[in-house]
Amino acid sequence: MLFRDRIDAGRQLATALREFEARGDAVVLALPRGGVPVGFALAQELRLPLDVFLVRKLGVPGQEELAMGAVAALPGPIQSGQAGDSHPGGVRVLNSEVVHELGITPQQIDLVAAAEEQELERRARVFREGHPQIDVRDKIAILVDDGLATGSTMRAAVKALRQGEPRQIVVAVPVGAAVTCDLLRSEADRVVCLMTPEHFFAVGQWYSDFRQTTDEEVRELLRQARGETRSVA
Repeated sequence: MLFRDRIDAGRQLATALREFEARGDAVVLALPRGGVPVGFALAQELRLPLDVFLVRKLGVPGQEELAMGAVAALPGPIQSGQAGDSHPGGVRVLNSEVVHELGITPQQIDLVAAAEEQELERRARVFREGHPQIDVRDKIAILVDDGLATGSTMRAAVKALRQGEPRQIVVAVPVGAAVTCDLLRSEADRVVCLMTPEHFFAVGQWYSDFRQTTDEEVRELLRQARGETRSVA
């Protein structure tokens, strides 16, 4: 199986989630940027509301493409004095093996996280354009991305989303590394990976068109989902 692009992947992903079609207690939350076209197509097929769920990879200093973890924005207003791994900008998930093997210090992690938390705030302003975040309390929240490699960002998203008290968290992706999908099954209530190839190197290898999604494309898809503009697709 090969996906033409992220929209095609979202439509194919919808076939595995038909049980949620037109349910008033289900919402689609897409991880920007690449997860938004997938989530948009999925939400359109299933006739569900769409929102973004903001999460950022924490790159190793000097090797930014290598993830040492991720940070996700908390759903709704951030309360002070929260327990666990909550921070002023959200929830952190760290890859302890990478951190220990490379000798990354807490100070280095804080510096990277602070920059990514600022980016989370910027994206919240740019993408939502003043609209409130969808309330997930007692809802079925379907978390969507274009694929899972290490899973750091999705794990952070699941952990942060729990604090919004959804009834169920469903992780849904078109393609993912088998070990990552298995790991997430212990953290989410349900995981749907259409493809778990034996030889998985990168998410992009399973797409014919995997060009980068832009901020403006995310904004336009969210506007279409809210009914503010008419789809030209």
